[in-house]
Amino acid sequence: MQTRYANHPEDMKNYTTEKLRDQFLVEKIFENDQVNLTYTHVDRMIFGGVMPVKEKLSISLSKELGVNYFLERREMGVINIGGEGIMIVDGTEYDMKCRDGLYIGKGTKEVYFRSKSINSPAKFYINSVPAHNMYPTVKIDINNIEPLRLGEPSQLNQRAIYQYVHPNVCQSCQLQLGLTMLEAGSAWNTMPCHTHERRMEVYLYFDMAPETRIFHFMGEPSETRHLVIKNEQAAISPSWSIHSGVGTSNYTFIWGMCGENISYDDMDAVKMDDLK
Repeated sequence: MQTRYANHPEDMKNYTTEKLRDQFLVEKIFENDQVNLTYTHVDRMIFGGVMPVKEKLSISLSKELGVNYFLERREMGVINIGGEGIMIVDGTEYDMKCRDGLYIGKGTKEVYFRSKSINSPAKFYINSVPAHNMYPTVKIDINNIEPLRLGEPSQLNQRAIYQYVHPNVCQSCQLQLGLTMLEAGSAWNTMPCHTHERRMEVYLYFDMAPETRIFHFMGEPSETRHLVIKNEQAAISPSWSIHSGVGTSNYTFIWGMCGENISYDDMDAVKMDDLK
């Protein structure tokens, strides 16, 4: 597990492109038979990829967090973006097809990840945050979620938003997790953009062809920066930063949030005239 520390917005104004990428971009999420995690001190979210191919994997972090087992004081959300897999949560098995999700509550002692085929391995993307209460594990099937459909063809931003860990679907302490798919011919997400002072966010971009790229805009509205992102890479977005992307083709991304509340609409809109 790598660690990223919190940054002051004034400090970011002096970053080179290389330092910006070092601080806010995670380039390697999935590796065969590996657990790749990043611990950001921005609201202490842990995120990353678990990709079992030949092995059954688990997250063994404990001493790093000062606890006896990983989810002793944390909750976790998982979305599988690869082949079919299985998760075993305190002895209970859950089939995890592509785009299936799982919420796992605080106090869960054992979580294992397996793929059903070495030729088409599962890719489990996780977000884990501190939790103050225990809620039950919930399996989330994308086919059972009624998406929010937003955007217009004229604005190149038609998209479907699937809310996985959300009050409409299951209880959580502070984690929200979902998936947004852009329609063919659409490239923009969340423009006009916003910040949410009370919550941070992490984006994982995927479903991208090798030659395509995402330009992920971040920073304070009055002094924006951008990251150029490839398939299956993630960007950390502090509460003071905008988080908007445009791609050279349509794409999908997973958003994970945590902070003071679980109100999806708690955001501070930014006027286009204020962007610089």
